[in-house]
Amino acid sequence: MNECVFCKIVDGEVPSKRVYEDGLCFAFFDKSPLAPTHFLVIPKKHLACAADITEADAMTVGHIYAVIAMLSRVLGFADNYRVVTNCGAKAGQTVQHLHFHVLAGKDFGSFN
Repeated sequence: MNECVFCKIVDGEVPSKRVYEDGLCFAFFDKSPLAPTHFLVIPKKHLACAADITEADAMTVGHIYAVIAMLSRVLGFADNYRVVTNCGAKAGQTVQHLHFHVLAGKDFGSFN
């Protein structure tokens, strides 16, 4: 049995507030938002983090970014948003399933 909470969200075993779903990815609002708009986009295929992406996954990752762009337009924040993915505990990854945080609705500044 897969213990990954994001896999369980995709399978409908754990409730979430869905933003979008198609055959390759699933998007849902973060339970602990860090911005007025904060949702996650995950591949339905389990990958632990960005380090696990292979050429075979390139289409899915590209599709996820296209979905993020589409959702940013539909939800009205296409001019200002941030996409973040963490890989590993020291980078802040708390769920071992590749996910992209989409944050909007505030000034994030820069990483200077």
